[in-house]
Amino acid sequence: MDWRIITVGKPGHAWVKAALELYWQRLKHHGRFEHIVIKEGSLAQVEAQMTTASEHSLRVVLDERGKQLRSVELAKWIEKQQISARKRVSVLIGGADGHSDSFRASADVCWSLSSLTLQHDVALVVLAEQLYRAHAILRGEPYHREG
Repeated sequence: MDWRIITVGKPGHAWVKAALELYWQRLKHHGRFEHIVIKEGSLAQVEAQMTTASEHSLRVVLDERGKQLRSVELAKWIEKQQISARKRVSVLIGGADGHSDSFRASADVCWSLSSLTLQHDVALVVLAEQLYRAHAILRGEPYHREG
């Protein structure tokens, strides 16, 4: 399955780049993962770019008001998408302005990584780690320990 992770602006800190490189390397064995960076602009401009970049895919919007999943639930969700022969999933992480109500409502799925508001670079790293964790769960690898 192809994954598009769509964010506003390039990661700005070295630690974010290092963490992403680690998880993208680990994930390359589990599918195709692409990070698409949208230029900053007004909320309407950003959402229009995100809509275009996520065409022909299941759209997952990350927002603190979305549904929170446990790691095992995320793994089961991914497995269900794979079984249904889903070709592409796009995960959209908003910028400083987040997402509008109408944009959230237009998404196929709305998830929350935390009830806290996360800075978009932090959300990107958390997402990458959780995607890797979910794939490790599906493969029965020892990375994830239930407790």
